[in-house]
Amino acid sequence: MDKIENYLHASERKTPYTVMMSLIVVVLIGWSFTTIQLQNVEKSGWTIASSILSGIVQPDLGLLFTFTKQGVPYLFVETIAIAFLGTILGALLAIPLSFLSASNVVPKPVAWLTRLFLIFIRTVPALVYGLMFIRVTGPGPFAGVLTISLVSIGMLAKLFVDAIEDLDTKILESMTSIGCTTFEKIRFGIVPQLVSFFLSITIYRFDMNLREAAILGLVGAGGIGAPLIFAMNSYRWNEVGSILIGLVLLILVVELISNRWRQQLVRG
Repeated sequence: MDKIENYLHASERKTPYTVMMSLIVVVLIGWSFTTIQLQNVEKSGWTIASSILSGIVQPDLGLLFTFTKQGVPYLFVETIAIAFLGTILGALLAIPLSFLSASNVVPKPVAWLTRLFLIFIRTVPALVYGLMFIRVTGPGPFAGVLTISLVSIGMLAKLFVDAIEDLDTKILESMTSIGCTTFEKIRFGIVPQLVSFFLSITIYRFDMNLREAAILGLVGAGGIGAPLIFAMNSYRWNEVGSILIGLVLLILVVELISNRWRQQLVRG
């Protein structure tokens, strides 16, 4: 009975807080709906929307199965290559930064400064990085690779730090007690605990980078995005439909494969 009474008293104390939070959520939802203004949608907008849907239903199959540099398969291979190489470079750069951010590995001032640097990297959107690198290297896949690698560093390093700080130190202490060297402790004590988690997070980031690479093409950083925006600006909706269908299929296949790999890594 005492437990039931305590539970009821706790529920009564939480009731004002729950009501207040519910009112805040309702107000935010109502305020968000004020941004919807259908009267500003022109008649041509509905026509364009119907044209996009008809392009998806009736895609340009010639473009979808053409194995030239202008065909969808080649552009998808280029997009995958941008995402893959950018993810690998980002992961390699994130590993040392993650160790420099771990407070159980380096002094706290060093960890704090490194984390501040990583926060700055995560703050800037990928499109902004893409526009910056295009000014430096010119338009093309190389700018996309640099952008993907820089964007990946922030997220990967943050998740790597969590794994490093959760290391089982008892293993290292036992290895020290039996006289293991520093290399042996890293090789047999630290790496086995981190490698599967690092690979799992890297595969997950590659899945995200595949979408980022497709979007970066809109600003000229290579991949499928540039032909997509060109087709939309030229009102070639059949080409837009073929590109969108191929993009959806590609992301579905990559996501299924990456999820299976990640599950196997997590299970050891």
